[in-house]
Amino acid sequence: MTDQLSVRDWLDQGLKTLAVRGFTALKAEPLAKAMGVSRGSFYWHFADVAAFHAALLAHWREVSAEAIIADLEAVPPDESRLRVLLRRAFSTRSGLERAVRNWATFDATARNAVQAIDRRRVGYLKGLLRAEGLGDAQAEARAQIIYWTFLGHVLSDKPLPKAEQERVLEELLRIISR
Repeated sequence: MTDQLSVRDWLDQGLKTLAVRGFTALKAEPLAKAMGVSRGSFYWHFADVAAFHAALLAHWREVSAEAIIADLEAVPPDESRLRVLLRRAFSTRSGLERAVRNWATFDATARNAVQAIDRRRVGYLKGLLRAEGLGDAQAEARAQIIYWTFLGHVLSDKPLPKAEQERVLEELLRIISR
């Protein structure tokens, strides 16, 4: 089984573990146990736990920002990418996002990764708003407001019923498109 596992398998398991059990569970032994293999498999793929953490944060960026952006870039030009993004972002709950941000309060490497992904996401939002005709300063301000709203959604422990969520999202879209 060990030689069948890839770095990606370990990273995917790491993200699942992080989302459910938090950053303190990101150690070789608990991860190996969850995957039904020995710790040796972990160390075959990663020099140490710090190297795993660095790779995991890069993987988080890939799945939580870069893959989403690439998917949005494939949206047909007659559809609003901003609207598609907001619908997707506000229709999911992310234990992973909360867990990474919690980790970042205790760890400088995680904090740097969170700050980098925040800049990437806000920059992308700003580009979407510019594409919809807003000036630079206005696009930057609205991108930050949207992102803060998203973070509030992610960190909230009380999800809205679907109908209420739709109403709130439509109001957000109305506010930012003025």
